[in-house]
Amino acid sequence: MAPRMTIGEFSRATRLSAKALRLYHRAGLLVPASVDPVTSYRYYDVAQIADAQVVRHLRSLSVPVETIARILDAPDVSTRNDLLAAHLVRLEDELDRARTAVDSLRGLLTPVSPRLAVSHRSVPATPALVIRETIGLLDLGEWFTGALAELGRVASAGQRTTGPPGGLWADALFLHERGEAAVFLPVAPTDEGESIQGRVRREILPAADLVVAVHRGPDSTMADTYAALGAHVARHEIAAAGPIRETYLQQAGAGSADVVTEIGWPVLPAASRP
Repeated sequence: MAPRMTIGEFSRATRLSAKALRLYHRAGLLVPASVDPVTSYRYYDVAQIADAQVVRHLRSLSVPVETIARILDAPDVSTRNDLLAAHLVRLEDELDRARTAVDSLRGLLTPVSPRLAVSHRSVPATPALVIRETIGLLDLGEWFTGALAELGRVASAGQRTTGPPGGLWADALFLHERGEAAVFLPVAPTDEGESIQGRVRREILPAADLVVAVHRGPDSTMADTYAALGAHVARHEIAAAGPIRETYLQQAGAGSADVVTEIGWPVLPAASRP
């Protein structure tokens, strides 16, 4: 019989507490080699120390217990590496969200009230390539990145663009955390049919009267410009129905400070105000 260790000895050897070992037993990660039917004492094989070290290390990296179980049961190195890589992506996403939250908190600690430069603009009806879907707010970032890339691929296949890309965000997307989102790319007029490729459709975006402000910096800091623009509209304009229109004047890598975004808030034109 292989040498057996009490739970105390195994805990000392693996730096895992008795509470953790009981939890991992219930989860099926570290099942004792034997359990005394009378005393319920757990006994572990010396060979289980290696598995315990893997479990302790993965838990220190916040790998969920269920994922660790799949890693330990992986039939080969490739499958195990795929599971670890997927968790690494999740950790990187969480790190990005944490960095954004830290930036936002710093902004609250040292508030700055920028002098907002606004202008009025009447945007004519515009032929454009459009991807339009109803999505959940939590999916907005991933959806936006994929849709904008898809538009770019279609445009590079022979479409003559007439302006920078943009986005249209319905109120419901933020108010109810689910609503219509659209990304667009202005193109030259054509008599071709509506369908282009994949999710891309050709549309005529309706004309709109907008109050416009320019935001310089990453998306994580755009809330300040939205807040200042919304306050300006409430004080000096009459808001109109219609989606917020963003125009991406200068694009860069995610989180880059070199991004320039024009935000357009729909308002009633002066001539039609009561």
